[in-house]
Amino acid sequence: MNAPIAAKRPITREFHGRSFVDDYEWLREKDAPETREYLEAENAYTQERTAHLDTLTENIFTEVKSRIKQTDMSVPQRRGKYWYYGRTEEGKEYGYSCRIPVSEGSDPWTPPTIPETGAPEGEQVLLDVNALAEGHDFFALGASTVSDSGDLLAYSVDVAGDERFELFIKDLRTGELLEDRLEGIFYGATWVGEEFIFYTTVDDAWRPDTVWRHRVGTPQSEDVVVMREEDSRFGIGPGTTRSEKYIVIVSSSKMTSEAWVLEQDNPEGEFRCLWARESGVDYDVDHAVVDGTDYWVVTHNATGPNFELGYCPVSEELPSLRELTVLMPHDNEVRLQGVDCYRDHIVVAYRRGGIGRAAIMDVREGWARLSELNFNEELYTVGVAGNPEWDAPVLRVSYTSFIQPAQLFDYRVATGEYTLLKEQEVPGGYDKDEYVAYRVWSEAPDGTKVPVSIVHRADLDRTQPNPTLLYGYGSYEANMDPYFSVFRLSLMDRGMIFAMAHVRGGGEMGRNWYDDGKMLAKKNTFTDFIAVADDLIARRVTTPSQLVAEGGSAGGLLMGAVANMAPDRFKAIEANVPFVDPLTSILMPELPLTVVEWEEWGDPYHDPEVYDYMASYAPYENIAPQKYPNILALTSLNDTRVLYVEPAKWVAKLRDVATGGEFLLKTEMAAGHGGVSGRYAQWRQAAFEYAWLINQATGVEA
Repeated sequence: MNAPIAAKRPITREFHGRSFVDDYEWLREKDAPETREYLEAENAYTQERTAHLDTLTENIFTEVKSRIKQTDMSVPQRRGKYWYYGRTEEGKEYGYSCRIPVSEGSDPWTPPTIPETGAPEGEQVLLDVNALAEGHDFFALGASTVSDSGDLLAYSVDVAGDERFELFIKDLRTGELLEDRLEGIFYGATWVGEEFIFYTTVDDAWRPDTVWRHRVGTPQSEDVVVMREEDSRFGIGPGTTRSEKYIVIVSSSKMTSEAWVLEQDNPEGEFRCLWARESGVDYDVDHAVVDGTDYWVVTHNATGPNFELGYCPVSEELPSLRELTVLMPHDNEVRLQGVDCYRDHIVVAYRRGGIGRAAIMDVREGWARLSELNFNEELYTVGVAGNPEWDAPVLRVSYTSFIQPAQLFDYRVATGEYTLLKEQEVPGGYDKDEYVAYRVWSEAPDGTKVPVSIVHRADLDRTQPNPTLLYGYGSYEANMDPYFSVFRLSLMDRGMIFAMAHVRGGGEMGRNWYDDGKMLAKKNTFTDFIAVADDLIARRVTTPSQLVAEGGSAGGLLMGAVANMAPDRFKAIEANVPFVDPLTSILMPELPLTVVEWEEWGDPYHDPEVYDYMASYAPYENIAPQKYPNILALTSLNDTRVLYVEPAKWVAKLRDVATGGEFLLKTEMAAGHGGVSGRYAQWRQAAFEYAWLINQATGVEA
């Protein structure tokens, strides 16, 4: 079977006196029969060219299944009169959402043990997601939230993958659905009492722009607009404080935010702004009560890029952000990320040394000092999962690393005592001593030291180069933190090294790390990644013929850029839902996410300098007549974040212009940005991707 050859139908894009001839823009016509035919032809070609991987794919899928406890449950979490948990059953694609009452006379903060088989006494199944998903090629939940009384459940579903949801309300006393239907809504839903739900809708460009108030029992046509955000750079959304005293609406862009509050016992009242938006000033607020006084506790960047933590009493007249009483001052080495307030304590999340950390302040006797939670590994991820209950004396603390399966603890604030509630079980046996994880530092062209996490089997022969997978992302201040993966075991057990390049544009090393990899500094993301590849080769960790790379979404942009800039460093590259035609997309304000993205990439629509800079690295526009690594591009037809047309055009042009390399395109015809739904379907898709990468790096087919 020959590779599909897309027809050339050139159109010329004119901007700022610059012209770009695009041969494949016609593929944007999603519903055109010829577009569908082309995508199906690419799928058939990919299937044929990867048929030799069927055995390896099946082996990895079997290994993954054998290492995941398929009948399992989460640790119950208390809210009100009930313990809530989720469970899965072997053979079922989706899970169940359940609850049991808090037993009289039991410790209200010690979760009950849920039996592995059979239902515990008093179990109520809130949602059987398998039943909801029946008959749909794709299914995703957007919201699942219970009212304060525990009597009503609001949940929303997406059956197309386009992230537009329909919301239903279930009476948990009877099991019946109410007549309420909220259509075309965004993620999430916020209960205010038993009578109201606050929710968000999006505009034509998929920007959450309007917050609505719905009264239970009334049609959606009678819903009230609470707030509309007119600035196309900003998105908006509602929530409530854990204290259940305030409704909070936050409007934010990539760089600026603004919070509005209203007492929860007055849901039809008028919201008031806390601190009016100031360009470049980003803040987040929570409500605390200390010594009987209400306070706003605020993380903000008004005094420095890495944020500061301060507080002030709740009042009509607030001091400026720069005049708050300081709890944690700005620190060039510490990136504050957020705060969670409880009746008796405050939890602060931050990053230092490229690692996420958490500290706790006991406020039972007034404002006090923060105490950091300490762990023994070099590379780890800690999360304070919190607790929905305001008066909880315990915190849920999650811990994982590259080699440590996920653990969940209860941390009793008053005593500092940890209780292990659950550890991710790896059936068939797993010994973390058989693997090692460590960090090296690579030097970028401008002298910047880039952290690189490396994981492999402890018995790997490191006297010689080894096949290596190098992963990267590097956008939106996203942190690529350590996590345990059973898929990675299948890779490492076949003699491969996994490396993660923490390149600029991410947030691993603080806000400046992010700023140095965005807008007119975006190329640092790409050159950092290439520098890491060069360093791994120079250290004899691997060789270009053994080195493969992977990235998705904005990390797919990274993959496309390095394929152009350093094709000889990689044997193969996997690009998942890749943002490889960024300039075309960012020049279309009508497209989803475009205008809000101008604060990430710059505004090429109005600024010729930004246009020229993006044009100089846009993967699609810079494909050259050179030998490329083998490339596997994966996308979804209904993706609203990175449209399928970007990788489709990219592969078509690569096949036309490149002088070497094999280019494969696989399009999920019923999925969104996250790919297929259903856990077994997701495992099988991931197994295929790993099979391709392993085969490219090692040549093995089993």
